[in-house]
Amino acid sequence: MQLEGTRDDRFGSLVEILERQLDADYDLGASLAVAVEGELVVDVWGGWADEEKATPWGADTVTNVWSTTKTMTALAALVLVERGSLDPDAPVADYWPEFAAAGKEDIRVRHLMSHTSGVSAWAQPVTIDDVLDDDGATARLASQAPWWEPGTSSGYHALNQGHLVGEVIRRIDGRGLKQFFAEEIAGPLDADFTIGSPPENHGRISNVVPPPPLPLPPDLDPEGVMAKTFLGPLPDATIAHSDGWRAATIGAANGHGNARSVAKIQSVVSNGGTAQGVQLLSPGTIDRIFEVQSDGVDQVLMFPARFGIGYALSAPDNPIGITSGRKCYWGGWGGSIVVNDLDNRVTLTYMMNRMQAGLVGNETSIALIAELENALS
Repeated sequence: MQLEGTRDDRFGSLVEILERQLDADYDLGASLAVAVEGELVVDVWGGWADEEKATPWGADTVTNVWSTTKTMTALAALVLVERGSLDPDAPVADYWPEFAAAGKEDIRVRHLMSHTSGVSAWAQPVTIDDVLDDDGATARLASQAPWWEPGTSSGYHALNQGHLVGEVIRRIDGRGLKQFFAEEIAGPLDADFTIGSPPENHGRISNVVPPPPLPLPPDLDPEGVMAKTFLGPLPDATIAHSDGWRAATIGAANGHGNARSVAKIQSVVSNGGTAQGVQLLSPGTIDRIFEVQSDGVDQVLMFPARFGIGYALSAPDNPIGITSGRKCYWGGWGGSIVVNDLDNRVTLTYMMNRMQAGLVGNETSIALIAELENALS
């Protein structure tokens, strides 16, 4: 399938990977972008926006990108770090006093941003409707106790990280995460990315195609961190099709965009804090991303993960091939990915609608990551 859009021959092999994956029907509809020094050099898209293959994936098609959203929430927090309003080393309770309840008074902001806070989901009983209640969901997290000693290891904050970091942002700035992100990041960068999705955008959303069920171990300990995180609650991917999901502020999972919009925003990180003439961060603030907060098998994901502040970092045993260099990244349930390569001032993004098995990376994104190394060598 010939993709539409613009491409740079230097990265033509990446475009060919996505074309092959669409031809093979592994991908249904998808977009791919590469930014170099803060400017887009690859911006392509193709395939279908629906399972019936009635509507092509267009230039302005967007989709729910799941945990790629976390990189946007992290960037919002880093903007406040840059302005001197937020100290990652400060206790969360300095900004959000209620969070000190139940033994959480010493949890630091960097623990929320690195999945090491001990608060990786909501304590039971909780329903998806509770999660969609922005204020109620946040209050629940403030009142509960951590599930492990904060800062000692990571346990992926799958669905709640945006509530935690977003509330810190709201307490500092007065605007909620959704508004702060729109006005301070997406707007200045002219990027078509929203946390949640306003009704006027619903007509161009490509609904995600759900993946196979998560491969949870049959002997999963119901009192373990993994079970309490994934089952607290475990939404069906089709929740992303609902108006309730799109209206909520799920800063860990309900961002809507495409590869172009993600690359326009995240290239701020790979290009020293500036993209398209807009400066959001300084090199010193970017350095904070690379302060290692945990390095080992994550208690929820159950694979090796090295987390800095707001992003995962390259590591020799990285499960999706980001093994070396000054790189930070994350991706979404089913396969979407954003990789910031600071050594080469390059950002790679891939967003798609057909979700595959696994929480981070799929066959396409892993192949793209490997080929990016070849293209840059």
